[in-house]
Amino acid sequence: MNRPADTTELYRPVAPVETHSAHTLTTPLTILFAAATGIIVMNLFAAQPLTGPIQRALGVPGSLTGAIAMLPQLGYALGLVLLVPLTDLIENRRLIVRTLWACAALLAIAMAAHSGSLFLAALLFAGAASSVIQMLVPMAASMASEARRGRAVGNVMSGLMLGILLSRPLASVIAGSIGWRAFYGVAAAADVVLALVLATQLPRRVPLVSASYAALLRSLWTLLAAERVLQRRALSAALAMGAFTAFWTAVELRLAQRPFGFNFYDIALFALAGAGGVVVTPLAGLAGDKRCGRAAQILGHASMIGALVACGVVGAGWFGFNVSTHRGLAIALLVAGAATLDAGVVTDQTLGRRAINLLNPAARGRLNGLFVGIFFVGGAAGASASGAAWAWGGWSAVCAVGLAFAGAAFLLGLLPGAHDEPRG
Repeated sequence: MNRPADTTELYRPVAPVETHSAHTLTTPLTILFAAATGIIVMNLFAAQPLTGPIQRALGVPGSLTGAIAMLPQLGYALGLVLLVPLTDLIENRRLIVRTLWACAALLAIAMAAHSGSLFLAALLFAGAASSVIQMLVPMAASMASEARRGRAVGNVMSGLMLGILLSRPLASVIAGSIGWRAFYGVAAAADVVLALVLATQLPRRVPLVSASYAALLRSLWTLLAAERVLQRRALSAALAMGAFTAFWTAVELRLAQRPFGFNFYDIALFALAGAGGVVVTPLAGLAGDKRCGRAAQILGHASMIGALVACGVVGAGWFGFNVSTHRGLAIALLVAGAATLDAGVVTDQTLGRRAINLLNPAARGRLNGLFVGIFFVGGAAGASASGAAWAWGGWSAVCAVGLAFAGAAFLLGLLPGAHDEPRG
């Protein structure tokens, strides 16, 4: 593909300074990457069930209560644009460790804050520092051979998705037991431990791009406009993430209603059981490595559609199903539907990440930042649409919103060239 002349330096291949053996992604390192991403991503979603206690404790105005849950993700989006591209400019290990130290400090400030404005500012910047996740994922991909890159990304993604799914119930359990401040203290301590471990375990990776930071940021638009693989994979991931957030935004509300009547701990167990879908991530990566990605992605999208239909049947009584009479069966099928939906979403994301990490290595950080930024837009759209659908038509409308997102992803996957990927 032809590149604009003034951005040549931004596409120069990366040549890390360490030996080839230092690049090897061993099983312990894979576990470390997966655990790190899973722990850090909790910073972005854990505030959602804590908004009430935090608002009361800090006297946050009612009009700003929603900001407690929104600001970490807004900060994350800013970090994807402003911090993640630095992986193509600065030695990666040093950047990752220092960003984690900053994240830990900001979470500690949130824990100790007695001012609502200070707390919200700390959340915003901690969210930005949490974008270190998207520094770790491309590093893991760069340490794996091309033949095993899909499996490497899938294994790391399993930790990320588990973190997303478990963040809300875990935060609620900690806050309910020892207070909401304790959660932020635990999160800060976890980031400190991760920083210390990663400082000793990560290899040095020095990109040879010599462009300025401003030129690096300008190149984001060039990458998005030029890379068709990125465009299609990111759009597919955004649609899948929209279905995912539509479901998980409202399912707790449905489970709290009759005939389920779940309490907080029941809902936490449901989230834990539903998280079982992440077990497919290594299999999705393997399918990509074996050149079976098209079939795996179509199957993943189809499973999302089937899962949402099943959840509509047992949660809203579609096709005449009596939820009250078959409560136990309904709960079992909702758990199975949640796990199947998650499996389809992580299949799409794993295959998408694999494809973009086979693109130009010199732009790997920016490519991952763009990919994640776009699918987070899809997730935000799904959550927003789910909230409106719940208010308008309850669980039935929520499932219809999820089906719209999943159906669009399925149709996109059937288009010619939708599964194209680079060969190296």
